[in-house]
Amino acid sequence: MKHRDVFRPVALTVAGSDSGGGAGIQADLKVFAALGVHGTSVLTCLTAQSPAGVTGVHAVPAAFVTRQLETLLAELPPGAAKTGMLFNAGIIRAVAETFARHPGIPLVVDPVMIATSGARLLRPDALRALQDRLLSRAALVTPNLDEAAALLGRPLRSVDDLRWAARGIHGRWGVPALIKGGHLRDAAQATDILWDGREERVFRAPFVKGVSTHGTGCTYSAAIVACLALGHPLPVAVEQAKRVITRAIRRSTRLGPEGRHEALLPG
Repeated sequence: MKHRDVFRPVALTVAGSDSGGGAGIQADLKVFAALGVHGTSVLTCLTAQSPAGVTGVHAVPAAFVTRQLETLLAELPPGAAKTGMLFNAGIIRAVAETFARHPGIPLVVDPVMIATSGARLLRPDALRALQDRLLSRAALVTPNLDEAAALLGRPLRSVDDLRWAARGIHGRWGVPALIKGGHLRDAAQATDILWDGREERVFRAPFVKGVSTHGTGCTYSAAIVACLALGHPLPVAVEQAKRVITRAIRRSTRLGPEGRHEALLPG
């Protein structure tokens, strides 16, 4: 089969490196490949981490984040892009300023703040930069419960709270919001709420029991970006990405000595 004449859309991830391969840039590129788009990447941070936790973070200088972005955007402009771990205010400003010069690229902002292991992935003083500089440029913001609570200053404990948060983010920053409720206690299903300012859409999937993994937020947002790059409208992209993340959790595999850790299998 010949592939030289086949056009392949490009998807871009701007995120940190997960040396354990379960989240961050590594997870995003796996998702892009699985969904048939060409993945490009801009590194914001190096992390020393395994599935057990993060032991160190080394931030890339903001000027070099800008250089990576401009180099890629000049030759491989993406059909859609996402941000993950941005870590500090300087990196956030660099990303926001660059995408301001390229307003036609749909940008999914996954406001990564704390790793599943509990490690802080966004400095406290960078939250204001995220709120003031980047969120208003997003085509979609995808916080989990804790991230939405940090952005809006109120804990979320129910599906109705997810609805409130989606409207709150849209009302404050004027952008669509997907609030992920996978960590809601006592919920019957993994429920996410999308509000675009006109219509609410609810995405549900059965919980997969007995699975303990990380990288679900990265995988979910990367799947949305891949679907946008393939030309799907936002609600369809989220719907298809919900299927991808549910399937990835269900198919997760064991890693390490005696299978102590688990990893998602996107695709």
